[in-house]
Amino acid sequence: MISGGIFYLLFLSSPFQIQEIKISGNEKVLIEDVKSLIEKAVEKKILVFQTKSIFLTTTNQIQEIVFRNFPQIAKVEFKKQLPKTLVIKIEERKPIAIFSQNENYFFIDKEGIIFEKKPETVDLKPQQLLIKNLLLRAELKLGDRAVEKELLSQILEVKSQIENELEIPINEVLIVSEDRLNFKTFEGWEFYFNPQKDSNWQLRKLKAVLETEIPLGKRKDLEYIELRFGDLAPFKYRAGAR
Repeated sequence: MISGGIFYLLFLSSPFQIQEIKISGNEKVLIEDVKSLIEKAVEKKILVFQTKSIFLTTTNQIQEIVFRNFPQIAKVEFKKQLPKTLVIKIEERKPIAIFSQNENYFFIDKEGIIFEKKPETVDLKPQQLLIKNLLLRAELKLGDRAVEKELLSQILEVKSQIENELEIPINEVLIVSEDRLNFKTFEGWEFYFNPQKDSNWQLRKLKAVLETEIPLGKRKDLEYIELRFGDLAPFKYRAGAR
């Protein structure tokens, strides 16, 4: 009888039934949508009894259902306020680049996750980085990883160094293979980079060849600079350039 009473008190009695769900941290995601989903998720059935006992709701349960239905959410913090309140703080993903696949464009975050389709009415801005990944074969959906986190971090670091030290904006990166990235500059030329080799050495070669072998006025005619091999940085002008 005592065990039955405790069971009823914790799992079926009204004092511990979830009555309020507080959500904060949202920017684009609608609180009403998240709350509606969680309200359905906390409903349980024990034998023939329906319950929303606060003791039966777990962090993993909340996180799983939120992440599955809202790919734009990166983090969920969860706390129970006894006797009947859930407090949930969410953190939305922040776009750091645009990812392109089959003429579709998506916002991608620092983890390499695509989480929102870019509206067709929003044009790409010069300062935005466009990334394409030729290694991918399957069609991606929201919430999928488009670029490995470590590779994306390296891409952003190379972009930052080029723009800060050489004042050459980078507007597109093509992931050709595991050992080749094509960085396209806003000036129209590219440099080929190996993410598996010494980044600093490749960037020093790039800086040296730009300063000593390619006059500033000739950059408009430049097609590419190859940085992936040895101590050299061979380059090529476009056909017909003088």
